[in-house]
Amino acid sequence: MEKIIEKIRKELIKNADEKTRLKGEKYFRENVKIYGLKSAQVVQISKDYYKTIADKSKDNIFSLCDELWKSGYMEEAGIACLWSYNARKQYVPADFKVFERWVNKYVNNWAACDTLCNHSVGTFIEMNPAYLNELKGWAKSGNRWVKRASAVSLIVPARKGLFLKDIFEIADILHSDPDDMVQKGYGWMLKVASQAHQKEVFDYVMSKKKTMPRTALRYAIEKMPPELKARAMVK
Repeated sequence: MEKIIEKIRKELIKNADEKTRLKGEKYFRENVKIYGLKSAQVVQISKDYYKTIADKSKDNIFSLCDELWKSGYMEEAGIACLWSYNARKQYVPADFKVFERWVNKYVNNWAACDTLCNHSVGTFIEMNPAYLNELKGWAKSGNRWVKRASAVSLIVPARKGLFLKDIFEIADILHSDPDDMVQKGYGWMLKVASQAHQKEVFDYVMSKKKTMPRTALRYAIEKMPPELKARAMVK
């Protein structure tokens, strides 16, 4: 395990660019640790080194992901997210606790939150819908990223028209959250859900618009026709 992680870190350092690092740091409001690579480079390194892993059992992949998360570097977190998704065919219900631990312990910016949750957690939820109730628990967390995770984990399922009732329940829980990262997260969830369920999402927004934060509302109606947007935006 240590050898492949060590090789990846050397590769990341070798490809790091100072301008990219500084630009990345300015892009986030949070303090983030960045080597300084572009996303495409990280994806390629992830693919190249994944091929070299002899033992692709989920337990081994998740152990490697743990090591990558621990570093605190965004690029290593990105590789961990990609690798955990690669192991999706091996997911079992007990893996939810692993994802929950990663979100609580390591996720500290929107990029890591969205990359992990859109893919690994979202896929897990599709495979194990009983865990939707756990996401509703996340929505009540005191951690902004766990709250955002409760919504963005449903982005891909929402695109498929799934779990609309649960999407509305999570939006209800997050409705008045003052954190714009949470507002954007659940607004994005509603926006994606509107592509399969426009009327239902529009009716939901209209029923909540007097109290829904404007940031969440704007996100939710972004893909709707102009006439519906205009109606939703009237105070």
